[in-house]
Amino acid sequence: MRSSPHRLRTVRALFGALLTTLATLAALLAATAPARADTVVCEQFGSTVIQGRYVVQNNRWGTSAPQCVTATDTGFRVTQADGSVPTNGAPKSYPSVFNGCHYTNCSPGTNLPAQLSTISSAPSSISYGYVSGAVYNASYDIWLDPTPRTDGVNRTEIMIWFNRVGPIQPIGSQVGTASVGGRSWEVWTGSNGSNDVISFVAPSAISSWSFDVMDFVDQTVARGLAQSNWYLTSVQAGFEPWQNGAGLAVNSFSSTVNTGGQDPGGPGGPAAACQVAYEANVWQGGFTADVTVKNTGSTAVDGWKLGFTLPSGQRVANAWNATLSGTSGAVTASPAAHNARIAAGGTQSFGFQGTYSGGFAEPGGFTLNGTPCSVA
Repeated sequence: MRSSPHRLRTVRALFGALLTTLATLAALLAATAPARADTVVCEQFGSTVIQGRYVVQNNRWGTSAPQCVTATDTGFRVTQADGSVPTNGAPKSYPSVFNGCHYTNCSPGTNLPAQLSTISSAPSSISYGYVSGAVYNASYDIWLDPTPRTDGVNRTEIMIWFNRVGPIQPIGSQVGTASVGGRSWEVWTGSNGSNDVISFVAPSAISSWSFDVMDFVDQTVARGLAQSNWYLTSVQAGFEPWQNGAGLAVNSFSSTVNTGGQDPGGPGGPAAACQVAYEANVWQGGFTADVTVKNTGSTAVDGWKLGFTLPSGQRVANAWNATLSGTSGAVTASPAAHNARIAAGGTQSFGFQGTYSGGFAEPGGFTLNGTPCSVA
């Protein structure tokens, strides 16, 4: 049976209206699509990188109860913190964000460890988010050691207690008060059996602050708990929860360590113009990478550190001519004794072997002592 022209026009009109409606719905869905999901870390010592330069770590070391942190663009929040531990003992964990090296995990492009005598300033800023119904401290940690170690426990830990909630106290005993950074603090000292601890406790909660880390380091040296030839290895900000803790947040964090000859406005580490050549030899499930770092600047670079992030699924098995922090994700290559200097216009090379799953890709970028490099 033939359709009438009127009926065909009606069908076409209805079909056109349907297409218009679908297009409108698609546009609305695209406009309201959620932003890139934040990264959730639930592994006991799991970590991830934010801003391409800081590491967020779950660091659940004192309990078997579940804990998860969600890394944001500027910090992290504790999204699960089950269980509790006695308030007269150690806390459950230390979820935190850091610049530097923590048990071989080094933040990308960091210039830490750095000898204290070479540091002109170490500006930092922090913004905390607090909750009720939990026992915790908001703790900013500064780690010092006689050697430039990137693994294990350091000799001295400086703790800045921005907030103390519940019947908890720092390690040791109170030895007095001090004015540091224009604020008054209780000063506590003691030992946890592995390292010395000096704690600066705020009389009332501080939600946000910008300050110089070296003000607290200088106090520690003056009190005989460190020496000027020691090394600053990491700067960390987070929480020590004893009970609960879900909802606690580091809203934002920044840390820069300015050493001699550095542009104070730089991102950390002696300024260096650089170029990186990355040559990979790939086979099914494995690869080797030869990395050549060229100093395109006019002055030599000593004690270089090359930061980069391995694509998902890649893992380092071994390396030569350099020590690599971590085995996946954010990696920092530190030189051996024989190739620690890159002369002006000169190069140094290192390599490593690894495994991969899925497709193979090369790192997207490199930083030399915190300065982005071009890729050859």
